[in-house]
Amino acid sequence: MFILRTIVGKLWITIIGLVVVVLLTLSVFLFQYIETSFPKSSDQVETLNRLAQKVASEISLHKEEQRYLQVVNELLSAQGANVVLAAPDFSRVEAPVGVSDSRIYEPLDFFLEEDLKKVFAGETINNQLSGIGPKPPLTMEYTAVAVPFMDQSGAKIGGALILYQLTQSSEETQEYVKRLFVVVGVCGFLMTTFFAFFLLTQITRPLQKLKKAADLISKGEYGTRVPIASSDEIGELGKTFNHMGEQLSDTIKALSHEKEHLASVLRSMADAVVTFDSEGRVILTNPPGARNVREWNRIEWPEQAEGADDTAETDWSALPVAYIPEPLRPLFDTVIDEAQELTSKVHVQSEVWSVVMAPLYAHDVVRGVVAVMRDVTEEYRLDKVRKDFVANVSHELRTPLSMLQGYSEALIDDIAATPEERKELAQVIYDESLRMGRLVADLLDLAKLETGNMEMAFRELDVRVFLRRIQRKFMALSKERDITLNCIVPETELILRQADEDRLEQVLTNLLDNAIRHTPAGAEIRLSASGTRHKGDPAVLIEVADQGYGIPAADLPFIFERFYKADKARTRGVSGGTGLGLSIVKNIVEAHRGVVSAKSQPGQGTTFSITLPVQTP
Repeated sequence: MFILRTIVGKLWITIIGLVVVVLLTLSVFLFQYIETSFPKSSDQVETLNRLAQKVASEISLHKEEQRYLQVVNELLSAQGANVVLAAPDFSRVEAPVGVSDSRIYEPLDFFLEEDLKKVFAGETINNQLSGIGPKPPLTMEYTAVAVPFMDQSGAKIGGALILYQLTQSSEETQEYVKRLFVVVGVCGFLMTTFFAFFLLTQITRPLQKLKKAADLISKGEYGTRVPIASSDEIGELGKTFNHMGEQLSDTIKALSHEKEHLASVLRSMADAVVTFDSEGRVILTNPPGARNVREWNRIEWPEQAEGADDTAETDWSALPVAYIPEPLRPLFDTVIDEAQELTSKVHVQSEVWSVVMAPLYAHDVVRGVVAVMRDVTEEYRLDKVRKDFVANVSHELRTPLSMLQGYSEALIDDIAATPEERKELAQVIYDESLRMGRLVADLLDLAKLETGNMEMAFRELDVRVFLRRIQRKFMALSKERDITLNCIVPETELILRQADEDRLEQVLTNLLDNAIRHTPAGAEIRLSASGTRHKGDPAVLIEVADQGYGIPAADLPFIFERFYKADKARTRGVSGGTGLGLSIVKNIVEAHRGVVSAKSQPGQGTTFSITLPVQTP
């Protein structure tokens, strides 16, 4: 039934149906007309029989008058009928004058001898009863009746009068009409089929081309066009389709460019951008966002651990990237429920992230959220350093200033009664001023180092001699604190081709000063040097290792930042640090193209490692 699903098939079936309906309607009316306008065979025989009886009754009176028979035949010829007179010997009586030879028939042309004998015996017969069909020269259907007529005496039968008429009954007409309608129906079917094939070339094929072009466009071939072969409605449709294809191609290109632009913007963003649907599944993300979601999903969060079976082992690394991480879940639920933008800070292990989450709408319904995450660990740390710096500097400045003020007032008010007491007060004022001077000097040095304005005097330096001199410098202080200071250097020479001895002495002074201040009595500090390689080139490794209290792991990544002090104690002696020493160390080492690092275990001590290239680039 494929043909019924095509336009041509539907048109073909429709036209055939219309032809059939018209033919059936016309046949009904024609058959009714034939029934009322054409006589039936029985009616025609009865009519001829009465007419033949009438003519036969007059024959005996006017048999010798040829003119009578001629008039009768002329009258009957108007109805397609004629009269033939048959003698008892079955011969034809002479034809009347005026009858053509083509219309002169023998009695036996109409009836058999046995039938005519019945007539001569006084019966009336017709060819419908005898069942005789047309025979030469009568090739057409006819109706004939034979009646006896009397001779002139009227005493006996003088012969038979045969009245015949070429007939066409209603039944024959109906059969003819049926045959005619069959022929017309077949012709209509053939013409309709031909018309359908014509439509196939004019309508269906262009539509099939349109369908094929539409399929290609749906597959992404937006440059597909259809040929315009006519200027009719199909041609106009093709033009409209091509115009639509051009507009669609331009729109797709614009959307593609916009998408590429948006994707480029997302890829170039340092912030993590992730779009979630209402169920928490990831819809769209840029590389930083995908990395965050993947890494955060691998972390076992306390909320997950509380609800998990203690006996089950969860493979957190196998968790999909496509789901919202647990730290974002509370903020996500709030945005979905309240349909408003929210901002919060999320702590993920040692990192701090600022998260801005806004709802996404579809027909006034929240269909998801977009989250923008920024790593504010550095800002958070700097804020923490700033607060610590303010506290430390405030303390460092307030303490000597308070002492300066107090002891100065004591001198002014003559509280010190003896010269020794006044000298002692003056010494305290002097020491505190030196402490403030060190703080200011450290700040100035650090500012110069960070801005690159610090002058460096590079020259060759013998590391072994340099470290022994540093050991001797701190030997008295270490003995005073009951701390053993050892210097370990190799027997082979260690030479730095480009080094600023004064700045490196400042580095080791800061490191050893910190080590002595944080190492308990009876412990050991080790100053050592050895050869190594840095970035593939020869280098010198200098280490300062103590057995002090150590540095907490949370503070270790930040100890080289300025103003950061792992020891938050506010009660220090006059030799307390300012929180700038390690930052100065880092900047001086980096000025030598080296690196400094620290490793520590609380309660076991700290080791600072300085790697300096032998030849400074």
